[in-house]
Amino acid sequence: MLEPLLFEVLLLLVSLALALLLPWLGLDPAPAVLLAILPYLGRNLYYLGHLTLLIRRRYRMAPPFPHGLWGVIYRSVAQHQQSGRKRRKRQVRFIRRFREAAISVPDALVILDRHRRIEWANPMAAELMNVHWPRDEGSYLTEILHHDLLGEFLVADEYLRSLELAPEHNRAITLSVRITPFGERKRQRLVVSRDITKVFHLNLIRRDFVANASHELRTPLTVISGFLENLMDSPRTPEHHRRPLQLMSSQAERMRSIVEDLLTLSRLEMEDAATQSEPVDVPETLRLILDEARLLDAGGHELTVDIAPDLLLQGNRLELRSALSNLVFNAIQHTPSESRIWITWREDEDGPLFAVKDNGEGIAREHVPRLTERFYRVDKARSRTSGGTGLGLAIVKHVLNRHDARLTIESEPGQGSTFTCRFPASTGLERSEHHPRDLPVPMPSS
Repeated sequence: MLEPLLFEVLLLLVSLALALLLPWLGLDPAPAVLLAILPYLGRNLYYLGHLTLLIRRRYRMAPPFPHGLWGVIYRSVAQHQQSGRKRRKRQVRFIRRFREAAISVPDALVILDRHRRIEWANPMAAELMNVHWPRDEGSYLTEILHHDLLGEFLVADEYLRSLELAPEHNRAITLSVRITPFGERKRQRLVVSRDITKVFHLNLIRRDFVANASHELRTPLTVISGFLENLMDSPRTPEHHRRPLQLMSSQAERMRSIVEDLLTLSRLEMEDAATQSEPVDVPETLRLILDEARLLDAGGHELTVDIAPDLLLQGNRLELRSALSNLVFNAIQHTPSESRIWITWREDEDGPLFAVKDNGEGIAREHVPRLTERFYRVDKARSRTSGGTGLGLAIVKHVLNRHDARLTIESEPGQGSTFTCRFPASTGLERSEHHPRDLPVPMPSS
């Protein structure tokens, strides 16, 4: 940098020397200075205009470069052009690879602009969703892929939920549609549609098999339990036979409980999601559940309740009772004796909330995401001892899904667990004269 600067200073000094020398030759001082400085200014104007022309016309700048500071400027611009070309080449390669990946993806991808109109789609979208790009660019997705709930699904922006539908152009397939934020400021939406036809049919087969098998097992279990009960009550039964009969009866009752839970799950899956809805007196339902829990509790658990006496819920009474009772009974069955259990029913800023908290042993973090799976047990030995079927939380999850609610589980080993059901704010109801309170509600107690 020093050498170009010295070159420019030398040129300027030469120009000034000429400006001082020309008056000695008889020229006027002012024209002499102008005449001496004019070559230096003309050189700078030439290189400035040449640089402007090269930049505007995007010519590639290459050596030889001028001497002095203009050489440094030209060399810097050339380096910037070279790095820009490399960067553009990388971007072109990246865009090409992105397009190739998007085309190769076996799922349908559709990008919607901030007005929910189609901006781009990959080829698979034409096969699965009947969205052809660029033919359908600018059209609304709901105009091409018809479904009663699709419009609400796109507006709701529920990124964790998927929508299953059978497209009109091909009723033989079943699609799972999900949306996610996309683009700058997350104002666009990326719609991902996957063909789940095989999985859907397998689930139907599994569901029908479980329902039929459970239904067929109910009758023989009833017969076996009846004969075992008669044998245990008969005075002619030898004393040394009573213990085996009692164990057989206990296992038959456990099998019956599993069958009943399987039938409940099958019914929840088979029935339409539009469940029968009515105002449900949750405080009264919880009072009955707590009475049953205290009668069945052999471990001396301490129950603390905090129930809003005038908060009702719009939903299916039998399904909600099943879900709430499963959470309460699970807390009693799977916590040590004399543990403390908090049961809460109230309304916060997000809507009605039901929570069951305990100070038991807690659950390791890796088990929490799988707790709602069928037959999943954290401690299989303890679950069998307590008589659990492994289906209670699966039933709770299905019931909450049918009521547009969600279940959250918080647990740490040694710090207990909290199971929280959050219902939509629109389902909460205040007790009025149309829904009088027939029975008392338990007050908060220990």
